[in-house]
Amino acid sequence: MQILAGLRVLQIGPGLAAAACGRAFADVGATVSSIAADDDTALAVFLNAGKPFAAVDCTPAALAAHAAAADLLIVQGTPQELAARGVDDTALRKLNEAAVIVLIAPYGQSGPDANRPASDLTLFCASGIARMLTGQVDDLSEPPTRAVGKQSAFIGGLAAAAAGMHALLLDRLPGQTGATIDISIQEALATLAMTELTRVGMQGKVWSRRRLTDGNGATVTILPARDGYVAVSPRENHQWAAWLQVMGSPDWGQEPRFTGKPDRIENWDALHALMSEWSRTHDKQWIADAAQAARVPSFPLQEPAEQFASAQLAHRQFFRPMEIGGESVLAPGSPFRTIPWEQQTPAGVEKAVGAARKAAKKSAGAGSPLPLSGIRVLDFSWVIAGPTATRYLAAMGAEVIKIEAPGRGDPGRGMGLHAVLGQAKRGITLDLRQPAAVATARALAASVDIVIENFGTGVMERLGLGPEDLARDNPEVLYISASGHGRSGPEAGAVAYGTLLQCYAGFAGLNGHPNASPRVGMAWVDPMCGLKLAFIAAAGIWQRRRTGNGMRIDFSMMEALLWTMAEPLLAAQLQGPLQPQGNADDAFMPHGIFPSGGADAWVGIAVRGDDCWRSLCAVVDALGPWRDLGLEARRERDVEIDQVLTDWTRARSAKLAAETLLAAGIPAAELASSLDLKASGHLQARGFWQDSDRRSLPGLPWRASFGRQNGPAPGHGEDTDAVLRDLLSLTREEIAALRTSGALG
Repeated sequence: MQILAGLRVLQIGPGLAAAACGRAFADVGATVSSIAADDDTALAVFLNAGKPFAAVDCTPAALAAHAAAADLLIVQGTPQELAARGVDDTALRKLNEAAVIVLIAPYGQSGPDANRPASDLTLFCASGIARMLTGQVDDLSEPPTRAVGKQSAFIGGLAAAAAGMHALLLDRLPGQTGATIDISIQEALATLAMTELTRVGMQGKVWSRRRLTDGNGATVTILPARDGYVAVSPRENHQWAAWLQVMGSPDWGQEPRFTGKPDRIENWDALHALMSEWSRTHDKQWIADAAQAARVPSFPLQEPAEQFASAQLAHRQFFRPMEIGGESVLAPGSPFRTIPWEQQTPAGVEKAVGAARKAAKKSAGAGSPLPLSGIRVLDFSWVIAGPTATRYLAAMGAEVIKIEAPGRGDPGRGMGLHAVLGQAKRGITLDLRQPAAVATARALAASVDIVIENFGTGVMERLGLGPEDLARDNPEVLYISASGHGRSGPEAGAVAYGTLLQCYAGFAGLNGHPNASPRVGMAWVDPMCGLKLAFIAAAGIWQRRRTGNGMRIDFSMMEALLWTMAEPLLAAQLQGPLQPQGNADDAFMPHGIFPSGGADAWVGIAVRGDDCWRSLCAVVDALGPWRDLGLEARRERDVEIDQVLTDWTRARSAKLAAETLLAAGIPAAELASSLDLKASGHLQARGFWQDSDRRSLPGLPWRASFGRQNGPAPGHGEDTDAVLRDLLSLTREEIAALRTSGALG
């Protein structure tokens, strides 16, 4: 179902992040045209496939004609670059007063660093993500790394798509111009590490790159197998007990040093050695299958090429054929399956329910400065992906009602994440094991626009809160299910966490240095999926406004990750088997993260082209004799060149090295920690950090001309009584009876 059919998007000029943004819109039905788009790499061809070329060159006449007809304009570049090309916000607004304009830049359109040259590598350094991408290390002489597959373009593009889609929902007043969205790729990347940003903002503590105890292995670990590696995550006590049984109930499993999770963390090296001794005697798929049969989350580490034989992806028809350079390949498709409701509700009920809700929303949203004012969301999600998405919905004006179980509630509370991801939401507790709680949840769902959940496949249906159940009472609802593999197919019931999917997809295996053992790394896929979910929620509302129809949206985290891995997936078909490259690059040289003066201090440097190389030679005197070397000649002397550059960076601080190179127009960035991001004058100038109750909380990965909704995160169950009173008109006595029954915990 092409839910954005009728939406007109114009992608202006080159830039992979702009192309990724346009790809997100095209994948769900928008008509995306392009002017002077990239087509020089396989990745660019994939991102721009199916977008009719409005014009090959961005001439003023072509730009004026096509911009005037668009609902959304996307352009990428620094403020200086956009002004020089005549496509900055001011110029585009003259061409179309009503359109939403999305501007994507490495460091945004404002702030002291806005015009800094940048690359995929240097943005990983500047955002702090390179420090934590592959997890903690034993040896601090190991350089940090960027992610495989030009991920800064995908993350920047997804942030642009999410914010741009919401901006399209804004009700403009007569004479009011369209919204403008300012995307900083640095900020979009930085927010993927929301746990770390929250920690430094609230406690002033920074993540250590050196491995301490288990290096998070007690949550997810990679074990060697007879034919590769397998990832397993027995993080809960019952999962650990089941995992011991999978391993044959070894005697050492009963030793006091491994009894509880804190014990396993403290004695991690010994535990990992014992598990590895067992795992080396089995194939990786056998281990994963045995663990899954015991309901222990586990997947084998795979290479990208193995994905093409996946029965799960074949069932969901994820890959789509396309041609690149005269060769037929399979390319990633959309991670969404949209299913319109069958209208089962009697017409009289539908009319009564729908009319009351529409009247209330019209009153709430009339003249509102935020896109989702008047939209109500019932949020059953927990931890990272779903709460990240609903945080964005709340920031855009939605009334988000977060449902938590009694007791500890969302694990995000224990991680500190709730302080950020729970902002501007209302929180209630329901014990969904109780029939009265389920009935209350169904009653609440009848009055909302969006329901979002990320339970295991079948859980909501068994509770009586499945999509068909709720659509009978509310046929206009958007019911969004997020899961590891989607709600259909042979692997739909597999127990999955985001970090395990990073292993299964091949992401973890390709991130890192050649010949190094793979590591799980940070939780990358969950916050990335939060952007995808926020985008599709807004797209669903856009479609419903035009048709009046609700729908079910089935979202696969695995497919979303593979969508961002288009470059290695295509390369596996066009070039053959892939290996980790570290910070090496096929198009640039030198290109890497080099040590500088100070403890664990590094600077990322990306030399893009011969002119940039000659500029580097003018800065680093020892490189001067090689100033006329072309790319291939530089590759032949890469060891010598890297050593000269290392000697130069070691002799000065990372900050001085980066500033010297930037002054010469060379993309460079000091490897930032979360503390550096907190102290950044550029991020402060852009309002990225918001001060609240003597603490600083990280903001959104975009700036919007219409602002955002702020508010504190609710306490556990803080709004239960108020929500039941306001939405269901329950009396004090009725609420007390629910509490006595245990329905409210």
